[in-house]
Amino acid sequence: MPTLDESAKGVFAIAATPFAEDGALDLESTDRMVKFYLDCGIAGLTILGIMGEAHKLAPEEAVAFTKRVMAVVDDSVPVIVGVSSPAFSPMADLTKQVMDLGAAGVMVAPMGGLNTDQKIETYFHSVCKALGDTPVVLQDYPPTTGVWFSTPLLTKLFADLPSLKVLKHEEWPGLRKITQFRAAEAAGAHRRISVLVGNGGIFLPLELARGVDGAMTGFAFPEMLVQVCDMFAAGEREAAEDLFDAFLPLMRYEQQIGIGLAIRKETLRRRGVITTAVTRAPGPALDTHDEAELTALLARLDRAVAAQGQDTSFYSPTTAT
Repeated sequence: MPTLDESAKGVFAIAATPFAEDGALDLESTDRMVKFYLDCGIAGLTILGIMGEAHKLAPEEAVAFTKRVMAVVDDSVPVIVGVSSPAFSPMADLTKQVMDLGAAGVMVAPMGGLNTDQKIETYFHSVCKALGDTPVVLQDYPPTTGVWFSTPLLTKLFADLPSLKVLKHEEWPGLRKITQFRAAEAAGAHRRISVLVGNGGIFLPLELARGVDGAMTGFAFPEMLVQVCDMFAAGEREAAEDLFDAFLPLMRYEQQIGIGLAIRKETLRRRGVITTAVTRAPGPALDTHDEAELTALLARLDRAVAAQGQDTSFYSPTTAT
């Protein structure tokens, strides 16, 4: 299995965790979901993140899910596993187990309450000490964690901690931070670092133009994100933005706080990727109005993609609503 390093680029899909109607892990859907992501042309896969409802899984479930994913994924595709925890012992234990299963690295978000640069710096030094030489994705997601990284602090962390390989950038607004981080890097403040972005991909073209290497996010149409990254790399920026724009209404709808994961899962269900759209309790579910809005947005997407001369069968849902 590959090991994560600073050269990571492209789309690392953040995977949902499929559940059956009773809330149990749906491992058959897991197999189908992993194959779907691989068919979309992803560069990597990230599991047990916030979208993966990792905080709702028992430790043995997290390991069982990782094991199932690793049994299906192509050896050439790195798998990153979220291991964030308020305590270092369970974080280190899960890290060892998933790395033994073949994971390429782990992702760590800061625990809540770190309200100064010194506290954040001390925390990540402790994380890297606890995890040894395991490659780490640092997740900078202040809208969810409540922890805000200054650009000088990020620069210092990546200069001082060689096991930090990737910055998952999800500050909002955060375009200026990307420019500042790359400028510090160009000035020799730290080695060249992979920057992958989240937030559902909603700012991806702008972020690519600012110098990021790709996306690590869970939008329900990852093949579009792959195409946009490929087009940008080929110098086809206008075509990439035109394709991206067709998906913006659905991306915006997915970004709703609280219910966004349920929308994403229902879209994946309609695409035939997972069997149910269940989020584990306590979790949101769509009502009839939400369902109707999603149906209309998917129909609008088909029209917009067809108007660009694209093959709509590549993007259309494969099951009835």
